[in-house]
Amino acid sequence: MQSQNQMLTTFMQNKKVLVVGGSRGIGAGVVDNFQSLGAKVYYFSRNERQNIENDNKNEAIHISVDLHSADSISKGFKYYDNNENSLDILVNVAGINYCKNHNEITSDEFDEVLTVNLKSFFLTCKYSVERMSKGGKIVNVSSIAGRNKSIVSGVHYTSSKAAIIGLTRQFAHETGPLGININCVCPSQTETNMLKESMTAKEKKKLERNIPLRRLATVEDVVNPIIFLCSEESSYIHGACIDINGGQL
Repeated sequence: MQSQNQMLTTFMQNKKVLVVGGSRGIGAGVVDNFQSLGAKVYYFSRNERQNIENDNKNEAIHISVDLHSADSISKGFKYYDNNENSLDILVNVAGINYCKNHNEITSDEFDEVLTVNLKSFFLTCKYSVERMSKGGKIVNVSSIAGRNKSIVSGVHYTSSKAAIIGLTRQFAHETGPLGININCVCPSQTETNMLKESMTAKEKKKLERNIPLRRLATVEDVVNPIIFLCSEESSYIHGACIDINGGQL
């Protein structure tokens, strides 16, 4: 009898995966994990990954895309189509964040955050569904901020992350009959470069004291549930919003 890990590897072998925002942080962890399972991985980002610390033979394929631009996203999918004729899995991880109070946020900055953090998710989901003729899996990464509030981020960020939950549930309603599972995850503060840019060491220590598990999430803490939602083990989980927050309410 195959172990659970062997079953996962068998399922993921040669699956065609697109990770949006796969150049760093959680996205890079998702790319690495899919590669280790034998999937064929593409990733969208403006810049190609640097300092890759793995020995995977099937290197992920970078497609240069600026998520500020609908035209750039469309061109990214056209580039993908030059290599593949279908898609099995989409993971949306990309996002930008400005730590400002409401009175400091300009209209243009609000539009920018909603464009990158929400509109790009809509477009990548839309274009991916068109390429999932035999069903597929989609996971959107929201945030604990979208479930409640943020202690550091602005209203534009929390608004975009809350909207991702609604977007996911509506897509679930419309794509379920097509055999496509779509879900989202809501991670709390995770040890990434983005976190280092938005919180001081003192603020992190204070936050850890208020988390029931008394620590911040690691990238793997977030990646593992995402991989589960992309596996056949989660075939009846659809339109769900899964918290990955160490017990924070």
